[in-house]
Amino acid sequence: MSGLEQRRRYAGPAILSFGFRPLFFSAGLWAALAMALWLAMLEGSLVLPTDFDPVAWHVHELLFGYLPAVAAGFLFTAVPNWTGRLPLAGRPLALLAACWWLGRVAVASSAYLGTTVTAILDLAFLALLALLLAREIVAGRNWRNLAVVVLVTLLFAGNLAFHLEAAAGAAAGGFGVRVGIAVAVFLITLIGGRIVPSFTRNWLAKRSPGRLPAPVGRFDFAALVTGAAALVTWVALPETAAAALLCLVAGLVHTVRLLRWAPERTSGEALVWILHAGYLFVPIGFLLEALVYTGDFLAPTAALHAWTAGAIGVMTLAVMTRASLGHGGRPLHATAAVQAIYVMVLAAATARVVSGFEGVPLWMMHVAGAAWIGAFALFTAAFAPLFWRPRRS
Repeated sequence: MSGLEQRRRYAGPAILSFGFRPLFFSAGLWAALAMALWLAMLEGSLVLPTDFDPVAWHVHELLFGYLPAVAAGFLFTAVPNWTGRLPLAGRPLALLAACWWLGRVAVASSAYLGTTVTAILDLAFLALLALLLAREIVAGRNWRNLAVVVLVTLLFAGNLAFHLEAAAGAAAGGFGVRVGIAVAVFLITLIGGRIVPSFTRNWLAKRSPGRLPAPVGRFDFAALVTGAAALVTWVALPETAAAALLCLVAGLVHTVRLLRWAPERTSGEALVWILHAGYLFVPIGFLLEALVYTGDFLAPTAALHAWTAGAIGVMTLAVMTRASLGHGGRPLHATAAVQAIYVMVLAAATARVVSGFEGVPLWMMHVAGAAWIGAFALFTAAFAPLFWRPRRS
């Protein structure tokens, strides 16, 4: 137990003792439920009272619903270590989680609430997240991580653009969605670039001598710049030669970046190799975006789902399982249940990407949906006791 945790004399419910507990639990539950609801909507067996069409609702609730909850859970658990300040807990944390759930209910019932009220209720969570993070980072004078606040603010801007586009009758997948995906992918390259080589090095250092991840340096900075340039161009000028070329370069650079982290030595621990597998979908998404421009054999959804179902889905589950075990006082080892979670989310991401290729049957998308539901349902069920019970000493 860290000194920060020892100083906190918290006597309330365990679920509200640390940010990862209510927010990871909520994110896992919603990821499974939202996918099940969307599949039912596609089959015509369910109609939600929402102003969004089924595809728009699906995109919004996983990109601007699920993802911010995971990000908040991770950040409110990491920020105390960055700043040395006490973690958000108790009633303030409960109100933050309630604000997130209010957004989910508002979007699902937007036909009753109207576009303006729905947007306000939905955007409130990301606004609060940005303000609270800024307060902690400024108070702790942790200027190095101020970029995270900027990214959360950009995610807020993407969500706002999504609501404005929806109110104007624009189809899902427009500017707001591209902003949200770009922010998420860059966030993975930024934070993933810290934790993947760090956790890999720590694990390999306890094993037999061999190649270790390359230290963070100029190449990593170049990879971030290259990725950012490709993402900004893709957001502003989608399906253009400039965007395709930059995505091709970024895909190759981030492939090399991943190879520098010794992924071939991580097969002995699922908690480690899953981080590499999740990051792998970042360059895959870039490369598929480049391929989309070259022909009609590949739908744009293949590249988008490499980033969303792949990079976001796999990496967030990798982070949630590892952080929950570590902060919950459990051994950092993937149990059979955790390994099953990883297999299912990888199957979901792979099937969803493959379904974007020409000639692949429609049932492949349903396979992806079922595997996604299985992964997040098992995560929620397996980790619920850890979230709701006090930390093991």
